[in-house]
This record gives sequence, C-alpha cells and structure tokens, in this order.
Amino acid sequence: MLWSPTPKLWPLLVFLSLLLLLSPSTLALTPSPLVTYTNTLIPQRADPHISKHTDGYYYFTATVPAYDSIIVRRAPTIQGLASAPETTIWRRKSSGIGSNQVWAPELHYIDGKWYIYVALGVANEWRIRAFVLEGVGSNPQTATWSEKGLVNTDWDTFSLDAHQFQVNGTRYLVWAQQEPSRTDENSSLLLAKLVNPWTIQRPATVISRPLLSWERIGYKVNEGPATLQKNGKIFLTYSASATDSNYCMGLLTASVGADLLNAASWSKSQTPVFQSNSLTKQYGPGHNSFTVSEDNLSDILVFHDRGYPNITGDPLNDPNRRTRVQKIYWRADGTPDLGIPVPDGATPVRLRSFSSPGSYIRYYTGTSPSGSATLADQLFRIITPGLAGGNTVSLESASRPGLYLRRSGTQVRFDAGSSGSSASFKSEASWNRREGLTDAAKGVSFEAAGVSGQYLRLTGVDGGLVLAAVGGDQGQRGQATFYLE
Repeated sequence: MLWSPTPKLWPLLVFLSLLLLLSPSTLALTPSPLVTYTNTLIPQRADPHISKHTDGYYYFTATVPAYDSIIVRRAPTIQGLASAPETTIWRRKSSGIGSNQVWAPELHYIDGKWYIYVALGVANEWRIRAFVLEGVGSNPQTATWSEKGLVNTDWDTFSLDAHQFQVNGTRYLVWAQQEPSRTDENSSLLLAKLVNPWTIQRPATVISRPLLSWERIGYKVNEGPATLQKNGKIFLTYSASATDSNYCMGLLTASVGADLLNAASWSKSQTPVFQSNSLTKQYGPGHNSFTVSEDNLSDILVFHDRGYPNITGDPLNDPNRRTRVQKIYWRADGTPDLGIPVPDGATPVRLRSFSSPGSYIRYYTGTSPSGSATLADQLFRIITPGLAGGNTVSLESASRPGLYLRRSGTQVRFDAGSSGSSASFKSEASWNRREGLTDAAKGVSFEAAGVSGQYLRLTGVDGGLVLAAVGGDQGQRGQATFYLE
C-alpha cells in the first residue's frame, strides 16, 4: 500500500522540501545577530582552546609562558573566561616524557570522558611528542586525571598540536609532525582515524606540507590544525611560518562526504586567510580554535597574537602571546571569511541595510565607494559614549582605527579624530542611536547629534552614505534602518 501523509503533516513536508531546495550558499546567507566581546580576552595565554560543553559552560585551556603546566578555566560566557579562576590539572614532571615543554593543550569530551591532547618534551633534549590525558568526572577542573600516553604515529619524530574531530560518526586525529624524508622542513599536517581517543589507525595521510612561500618564513611549518564544519564542508585552519609577526593562518577545505584520508580530497588556499595587520596593531595571529556564541547562532574564532611586531631573541621565549576572540562571517558561497585581527577593545559589527539586505555600511574614500568591499571595511566599532559624550555613539572603522564616520553637510565621510578633536568634529562624528525607523524591534537608526531629524542613510547597492531627513517616506526610512551583525 502506498503511504499517504495526513493533512497535519503537509506543512512539515513543505518545510522540509524547501530545505532540500536550499543550497549551502543560500543557507550561508542567513545573517547571525550581534555578539560583543572585549579583546584582549586573556593575556599571556598562547595556543588557546575554548569549547562549549553540553552543561552550558565554556572551557578554556592554553599554553602558559613557563611551559610547565596544563590549566583549565570555566565560565558560563566567553567573556567570563577573562576573570574565571584557573585550575592547574597537570604539572611538568621531574624526568622523562613531560619533563620539559608543555605545549598547546586541547580539551575534548569524548564518550563520557574528558581528554586533553598536549605536546610534551623531555628535559635536556629536543624531543617533543603528542600525548593524551584522560579525565573522569563531570567537570574537568575536578576530574580525576590519568595518563594514556604518547600517540604512536608512523614515525618517532617531532610531533605536536593534535586535534580530534568527528565527521559522519567517524573520529579523526590531525596533528603536525616532521616527515623523516623531509628534514629541511619542520612539520607537515597528518590525518588518521582514531581507534580510541589515544590510538590512531595507521598509516596516516599527509594532507598538507609547507610548500608555499608564506608557510616558510623563519621556519617551514604547518601546525596548529583546527576544524569547523558547516554548509556540507570541513574547513581546517592551520598556522604557518615562525611564531613571530610572520605567523599566519592557512585553510584546507574538504567535503563532509569525501574520503578524508585521500589527500586529494583537500583543497588548499594559496594565500593566508588570517595574518598580521599593522593598522589594527595585531601581529602573528595563529594557533586557533573555534567555538560558538552564547546563543549558538554565531561561529567564533579563538586565536593568539601579540600587540607588537618586533621581538628580541627567540619568539618562543616572549611571554606575551595573548588569547583573543572575534566573530566569523560567512560568504555567499558558504565559505568562512575571517577578515582581519580586529583592534583592541570591543569587537566590531557589520551594519546591514534594511532596504538592501546584501548591502552594508563600508569604509571608503571620497564621496562614494568604488570596487568590491572587503569584510574588513564593513566592520565598525560602536563607541559608547561617542566623541560628543552624553548618550551619543560614534562609528569607528575597525580596519582603520581612528577614522570616524562624520557628517559633512548632506554627505558623510571618514575622517581622523580623537578625544582631543575640536568640539565641532566631535559633534559631527557623533550620533544618537534610535530604534529602527522601519523595524523598531530589531533595527537601529542613527540620527545626527545636534541636528534633529537628520538620519544616516545608505543609498543604493553601491553603499553611498548621505545625511537627510526621512519624513514618512517608507523607502527613505528603510535606507535609514540597519541591522547589527
């Protein structure tokens, strides 16, 4: 007998059918709401790993400057990790494995137990290998920890930065290791299935080598892998070159349905996807992890960098790599756009037009924008209070800190300003934040400070900005309404 759905099921079937018709790129276009964090999140913590557990807490671990212990923090919010108490769950040994470097711990919850993947060294030797700890208990800070031992790989060579992930029910381990046949290179990325959390199925597959020029500055390195799954793809970020201002991030991409142990399944970005930025004063970003926002609607990039480019001596002896976080945005083709490492302070936002959903306020020179806008030029910090003080706000370009959105007659431009600017500049670069003129519940509008009834409007798809009254014209009111992303 043919099955016939009941009338009550029809709405559900229609909804499911529409989902099947949507391409990954269509799904990626769905905007996510505003998230706000303050950087630097945690000073002197490198190789940061933040994960959100099923208990609703965020768990943080990272490399400490002394390279002598494994620490864990816990908080109900990402920002709360900044002040959360820190528990030391493992300390350097007096001899043998774990008697020297303690690098890049990652905390994972697998089949009811906690696991930490960490790189451990041996005193008086350059002998670093991937190691696994197992914790039993609901909270890793109070769990009972035991050592499962080294991850036995195909070769007994320098290895570190083990990261586990799961695809279609299969768990994998990806890590960095020096290939014996390539002694002029420091590390490649290898991938294998996990038999259990501390044992791989050998042989492993090399999925990336440091062959591009930007992967070979100072050292020839692929390391620090991390994975993010979305839109039917696996996005695997990694770090390259020396750990100074040349440190940067690359990207490998594969389909979730592909044979991941076939190196040909992975495509590699030919340019860095995240790197130093002298304008935002962020240098050597890398060794990242991924987590999600408190509402589970935004993907969050977690990474370390430094606030200065020049380092005396070995960068590994410089203690000031610090943990930072910022939102990931998604392109129309379903791929992540990491943008730039944003400036210190509150994380920026994008301001999407109500009347032109694909258009955003963007930085430009002159009277109108030209060319394609980068994500970096669509990011703004909402400064509260604004330069004029009181209840005003100012909109500062995140990609060019110190440049503010300023009214000039009916035009709007981007000019340099500061707390020492003239009173007229401060007024012209300040705005009254209002409820959205078209969508009061979710949108925002910006009325010029000191000029009642004059609103910031985004005209057309080219992203030109003007200052004008809107009256009752719904089109103009829509141009003056924005959503914060």
